[in-house]
Formats: sequence, C-alpha cells, structure tokens
Amino acid sequence: MRIDIITVVPELLESPLNHSIVKRARDKGLVDIVVHNLRDYSTDKHRRVDDYAFGFAAGMVLQIEPVDRAITQLRSERTYDEVIYTSPDGERFNQRMANRYSMCENLIILCGHYKGIDHRIREHFITREISIGDFVLTGGELPAAMMADAIVRLIPGAIGDETSALSDSFQDNLLAPPVYTRPAEYKGWRVPDILLSGHQAKVEEWLHQQSVERTMRLRPDLLEDEP
Repeated sequence: MRIDIITVVPELLESPLNHSIVKRARDKGLVDIVVHNLRDYSTDKHRRVDDYAFGFAAGMVLQIEPVDRAITQLRSERTYDEVIYTSPDGERFNQRMANRYSMCENLIILCGHYKGIDHRIREHFITREISIGDFVLTGGELPAAMMADAIVRLIPGAIGDETSALSDSFQDNLLAPPVYTRPAEYKGWRVPDILLSGHQAKVEEWLHQQSVERTMRLRPDLLEDEP
C-alpha cells in the first residue's frame, strides 16, 4: 500500500509517521508513506502556494496551480483509489472508513491549510472530503497523520496479534469492554472473578455484555448508527 500526503508543513508529519506501529509497518515494507512539500510544486520564486481570497473574504487560500501540479504528477505514476482532502466540513472519519481504506492500493491525502483551498480543487481533483471532528485546526497535517495511523494498523502484519485490531472499539459499533492485567488484586481492587474463571464462553459473553453496557452509557449514538 502507498499513501502520498501533500502538505505545506511536512515537518508536522515527521514524528507521528516515524514511530510505533506505523514505523514498523513501513520498515516491513507493508506501507510506503511519502510526504510531499507542496512548495516544491510552486513556480513562484519564493515558493509561494497561497494568495488572498477573491470577494474580500478574510484569510489566505491555497492556490490551485501547485496542487494541480502535485496531484497530476502523482497520477501520472500510478492509479489512486481516492484523493482525500482533510476539511472540517467533510464527512466524519470513522472505523468503517479505516477498514475500507486499509484494503486500498494507493491513496492521496491533501492537507488543508490557511483559510482552505481554491474550491476548484475540490470540484476537479478531490474524490472524498474527510473531517476528524467539528472543530478547526491550523492545518490538515494532524488529521492526515491520524487517518494514516488508523488505516496502517489494520494492514495484515502491521500488528503482531492481528486479532487485537479486530476487537478494537467501533469495529462492531460497540465500545471495547474493560481490560485488566496483573496483579489480580491491588489495594483491595479486584479484577472481576469471571475473567479469572478460565471459562472462555462465559468470559466472551461477559465481555460482550460489558461492551453493550458501556456503549449504551457512553456512546448511545453508535447503536443508532448500527446498520
């Protein structure tokens, strides 16, 4: 799998994409993540990629030309399943999207910045607009890193115990059940006896009940969204 990320601040992506599971997946050759500095595609002598908005709107806007050059260059080299734009007014990212994108071959993620991007980019290049929540960040680099992390960890081989990812929260529209480890008792606080019983069927039933209960209490909207 390959993920190309286009940004005006590539430094923001260095740490999250070079540690932990994502780094191990890259080292294993399971995923190739390439970060592109949008300024490299500018024809301006100062490598400028933004300008004032028409219509007296406040804030700077990413220009269409360097974005066109970047995406066109990448598309000339391979076919992409999706060209994603990180935007606060996009579709909310969720686990189902992560599952689907983990099976793709090639993805482009364009990081929004400043006041946004020339709308013609959204009309002619972008195939999916995605948000990580109803709030505004300085740029789309952190959302891009979060999406990449969520996608990469689902690639077979990225996690040592692949069943761990299948039991994560949201995989079945339920929150994960509570988990415990040694010691079985600490300061008088005991691990639930059922988890120490060794009875697998009863343990699995208890874990499912806990997932349902936690979801009803903390995120009832997930049950409403269940297909």
